[in-house]
Formats: sequence, C-alpha cells, structure tokens
Amino acid sequence: MSKPNNLRIYFQDNHLVVIEKPAGFQVHTPVDYARQGKVVRKNNVQILLRKQLDQDVFTIHRLDRATSGVMLFSLSSEFARLVQKKFLAHEVKKTYLCVVRGWVEDAGIINQPLSKNLDDGVMLEAITQYETIFRFELPHSTGKYERERYSLVLVHPITGRTHQIRRHFRSISHPLIGDTVHGDSKHNRLWRSLFKSKGGEQNYLFLKAYSFEMVHPITHENMKFETRWNKNWMNMFELIGFCPRII
Repeated sequence: MSKPNNLRIYFQDNHLVVIEKPAGFQVHTPVDYARQGKVVRKNNVQILLRKQLDQDVFTIHRLDRATSGVMLFSLSSEFARLVQKKFLAHEVKKTYLCVVRGWVEDAGIINQPLSKNLDDGVMLEAITQYETIFRFELPHSTGKYERERYSLVLVHPITGRTHQIRRHFRSISHPLIGDTVHGDSKHNRLWRSLFKSKGGEQNYLFLKAYSFEMVHPITHENMKFETRWNKNWMNMFELIGFCPRII
C-alpha cells in the first residue's frame, strides 16, 4: 500500500480490482441511512477505494461489516454485471475460514432456507458446504465443562444470503466465535479475555473470506485471489498451535 490508510490491493487490471476488506468496514451505507439520503463515509470500503483509485468503482458482491477478507470490485457497471452473472450461476468458488464452538463433523452441507435481510419475510434457498480442518480444546471453562472444544472450518457458500455462514452454523449449534449477533456470549467473553493482552481487536469475528476463484469474463484467464492473515488470525493460530495451509 502506498499510504498507511489505503486499502490493500491484491490485483488490478482495466476491469477488476481485488482488495482486502478489513473487519469493521462496511461496503455500503446502511439501508436506513440511505433512505434518509445520508451517506456514511467513515470506514466505507466503496468510498475509500474510489478516493484511493481516483475513479468510480462498482460493487460485485458483499461481505458483512464484521467479516474480513478478499473482496472484488469492478471498474465499470458492465463488468460488474458480467461477474455477478458468474456468482448467480455458481461459477465463482468462494472459500471462507471460520472458528466455531464445538467439534464439527468432518464435512457436510447445510441446506436451510433463510429469510432475507435478517427479518421474518420471504424465505430464500441457502446452501453452505463445509469441511473441518482442525479441532482443538482450550483449558478454560464457560461453565459446564472443564475444557472447551472448537473447530477450524473451511466453508464454501453456494448461495449468498445475508449472514449466511453465521446463521447456518448457529442453526446446527456451532456458532462462530466473535459473532455478537448470532453467536454465544459466554464463548465470546472467553475469547475476549484470552486476546486481551495480545494487542489485537478484542471483539473480533473469526470469519475470513479467504479466496475467490473464477474465470475472468474478458481475458478468460483462470484466476484465484487469496487473503493474508492479519494479527488477530496469527494470534489465534498461535493460541491453538496450528496454522492451515489452504490450497
């Protein structure tokens, strides 16, 4: 990055720019603000990237505010539509990594419809594939057991609903660590206490958009964009004694 406050750019050509979205940054102005004609500029990824590149950028997909990782933007509305069609046709492979409470099965599929925008409205198809890559225990208790169990899980969401991964894992009783909306407050408190002296963010959602794979709509090149681990993730790997090598 050329300036300390700039977003990290992994790739850029005449059509596409791929960045690292930090946790706590939002992609768009919240809907309730937008309806009032307001624009939230602080920690707004799209606005920051426009300023950094000195040109307009167009969102292709979204990440939750609390989620960090790889994010794709288009440099034209036409190219954005081309890539969005790939998302809808499931031609973009999305890989996430998360830490969840409990020991999860080796692999599985969560096929459970979710309401749109976290309300009780229309239910939409929602499918999440996952595989567990590491299970571990911590010598701490949240009340019932002397040691607490957790899993490091690789996730491939087939659909893209609001908070899909977070809601799906809550539905199978394995909420994500650091999820203050759908998670377990007792386990979140435990992890905050463990990270209190490590210099990272104490209220941190361990959900990372690790990679995106697709064929470039214009050049037809096979492309894969991967994230880097930040201090919070490195602290976590040190805590559990394991760092994944994801291919």
